[in-house]
Amino acid sequence: MQESLKNAKEELKRVDHLIFVSLKYTRTVDVLLNIINRMIDAYDFIIEALLRGAVDKGLIETIPIAPRERGELVKELFEDEIIKDNIDLYFLLRKLHKSNPAKEQEFRRHVTMISYIENRKEIVNIDIISQYYDFQKSFVEYVESLLFNEDGKNN
Repeated sequence: MQESLKNAKEELKRVDHLIFVSLKYTRTVDVLLNIINRMIDAYDFIIEALLRGAVDKGLIETIPIAPRERGELVKELFEDEIIKDNIDLYFLLRKLHKSNPAKEQEFRRHVTMISYIENRKEIVNIDIISQYYDFQKSFVEYVESLLFNEDGKNN
């Protein structure tokens, strides 16, 4: 569990750098896609930590391999609204990454990635990806407090 959360934090450091350094100088949809990919990787590690915690508590016996099954299982195991919202964001990011996005205003402040997912227009720009990052960063802290108490011991 701790290793998974550590890996998630490392991925978020990379996301931070991509948003606040790379995106500042290279305003392209490719950088936005790279950020989304790193955020997906971080969510994968967070979900793994939650599922390992569930195994340790005896709530489940095995951890599914497929990302969709893992996410759905976490939503079932944890009735928490914060966890459900983050898993929904995880699924959205996965769909965005697989989409074939349109590009608008590349190399400008308002670089925008536009995707159509399930007949709905999804727009990702610097401000939106920054909000997703802040949401995910607070989620890592929440999961850490959920799985471990103050002194780092397992709950």
